[in-house]
Amino acid sequence: MKATGGILASEQHTKALSFDADIIREDFPILKQLVYGKPLVYLDNAATSQKPAGVLDAMTHYYSTDNSNIHRGVHILSERATQQYEEARTKVQGFINAAQSKEIIFTRGTTEAINLVANSYGRANVKAGDEVLITAMEHHSNIVPWQILCEEKGARLRVAPINDDGELILEDFAKLLNERTKLVSLVHVSNALGTINPIPGIVEIAHRHNVPVMIDGAQAAPHMKLDVQELDCDFYAFSGHKVYGPTGIGVLYGKASLLDAMPPYQGGGDMISSVTFEKTTYNTLPYKFEAGTPNIAGTIGLGAAIDYVNQIGLERIARYEHELLEYGTEALSQIPGLRLIGTAKDKAAVLSFVLEGVHPHDVGTILDREGIAIRTGHHCAMPVMERFGIPATARASLAFYNTKEEIDALVAGIHKVKEVFG
Repeated sequence: MKATGGILASEQHTKALSFDADIIREDFPILKQLVYGKPLVYLDNAATSQKPAGVLDAMTHYYSTDNSNIHRGVHILSERATQQYEEARTKVQGFINAAQSKEIIFTRGTTEAINLVANSYGRANVKAGDEVLITAMEHHSNIVPWQILCEEKGARLRVAPINDDGELILEDFAKLLNERTKLVSLVHVSNALGTINPIPGIVEIAHRHNVPVMIDGAQAAPHMKLDVQELDCDFYAFSGHKVYGPTGIGVLYGKASLLDAMPPYQGGGDMISSVTFEKTTYNTLPYKFEAGTPNIAGTIGLGAAIDYVNQIGLERIARYEHELLEYGTEALSQIPGLRLIGTAKDKAAVLSFVLEGVHPHDVGTILDREGIAIRTGHHCAMPVMERFGIPATARASLAFYNTKEEIDALVAGIHKVKEVFG
């Protein structure tokens, strides 16, 4: 993390009585640049978040001081790298309050984590005539792996509907559970709508039918405190790059009893205990699911990102981002011709919208020239767009380093779009 007079900017922040995003922003070098001669306003955090200096420094330190492979070498560099890699696993365990560190599997990201469960647990437990239940607000990454599995096994993919506010209709979800349901997989926070699903109640309903539940937590992990034991979910996945860490690293949490019973997903490297031409004995958890040389620098960077977020505190982050969401919702609602998509009562800091008579791509292009980065398109959630009868939205997604002044800049930019297309 960047030091300011010997004190980290974020450490200064934690000593402050109120949440001060201006102090936090000092830890993020990329936010200080100008774009087209204007201050960068980065509002594309649901796609990926920016990285504090502490994360960048941790990865640079690894490559410049400790670079070596892990778990194999007897030399000091390998020992140091292995120690940092396993310390990151322990940090993730604490971050989501998993019962054991062996329940933390490192993957490339949320997508690979879901594919791991689909290919390992799914192939072993889903048969012809069985059902997998998802919801209508899923990211493609939580649809396609289950489609592939169901096509291969002759199983059926069921989809629980959502209402006009973008909320899961719990009554209909419960009705879709039956003796053929072998797994429920759903998103914690919708990337396209911002909807926060009531996971504890959903897990309770599914468990009444003895159905395990997988949670796509990619959009939840950066914004709320997680406790997988309290949620009682069976699997939970999230990506490092959305939690202010590097790309190419993610996490699958699974209950040890389930992971122990699952066959390996990929072969080679750390997942092996012994090999002959007749038989291979697999390693224990968590290594059984970590084939090949892992993303060591990325894992260490993720550990640094978790340290950073913990230092600020996810409860404080959630409160501040909720303030931003309320401010942004009110401000955007005042713009004639603007329609917010996703108006759930329980929402994360996502402002998805369409502007009458203007394609979202044009909105994004004009805002870009104002120095404002948002996301436009279907957000890898084409069924969600279809549900609302639109091809795409413009999406501003917020993080704890964003400010009300930046939302004001977004509003001014949207008025400029209206002038251009007026």
